[in-house]
Amino acid sequence: MRRRTPDGTALPAYTPGAHVDVLLDEASGLVRQYSLCGPLDGGRYRLAVLKALDSRGGSRAMHALRAGDRLRISAPRNRFGLATARRHLLFAGGIGITPLLAMACHLDAAGGDYTLHYCARSRTDAAFAPELADHPRVVLHFDNGDPSQLLDVGQALGAPDRHTAVYVCGPGGFMDHVLNTAETMGWPPAALRKERFAVGAPDPGSAEPGSFIVRLASTRAEYHVPADRSALDVLLDNGVDAPSSCRQGICGECVVRVLAGEPDHRDDVLTPDEQAEGLFAPCASRARSQVLELDL
Repeated sequence: MRRRTPDGTALPAYTPGAHVDVLLDEASGLVRQYSLCGPLDGGRYRLAVLKALDSRGGSRAMHALRAGDRLRISAPRNRFGLATARRHLLFAGGIGITPLLAMACHLDAAGGDYTLHYCARSRTDAAFAPELADHPRVVLHFDNGDPSQLLDVGQALGAPDRHTAVYVCGPGGFMDHVLNTAETMGWPPAALRKERFAVGAPDPGSAEPGSFIVRLASTRAEYHVPADRSALDVLLDNGVDAPSSCRQGICGECVVRVLAGEPDHRDDVLTPDEQAEGLFAPCASRARSQVLELDL
């Protein structure tokens, strides 16, 4: 995608880890989020989309595009940015390379200290393999390769280091393996940053969803949220101007602040610190208290 709008205006700059919403079908309102995979100063927006056999419409529509087609996209947003750290460990699985590639491009330009571990089924399945193959800070791991080059997560992580940030993106099983290994090794949650492309497996310790009341701080209006619906859906059905995009708890567009009540966080986008500060994803999370008051 060229870094110009149809009227010639330059598209907004973005930071590594950012994504855009892409409107793929105006009639149905089909919107999908795709990471901008850099390089950041290349005069364009670059997206890489896996052609999924079980596509829910997004990748199928993207792969049907032809040169010259126009797309409506949002301005870039970033909830997976680089932390302030001396060292960065990047773990990519499959198409999860996309946001981490932008981070690597930025760190190369800035002289940052990092290692990127990129896992794929095979070299032919690995997007951007040719441009990463001889990179001194990139380690490629292929399922069909020599067993000695398979990823050893514990070895790659090493002992917890307060000056190091860890980033993970890819399929759910891959992400869970890296994150669970890091947790077992004693890495603090604040050091671990993740971005999912699909909703993760529910926490087996989570209680069954219950109903609750959501209250708006601006109007004091209250709405009942039944067990089988999200707070976001209820708000939108009642004409509340609540931002939203993925509606799965992975993009962060709908995040608001809780002013009163106890949330039950079930999203895959907020960090533990952000949750502790009162941020809340009404598309996925619920309430442990009877009433949850939101800054809306």
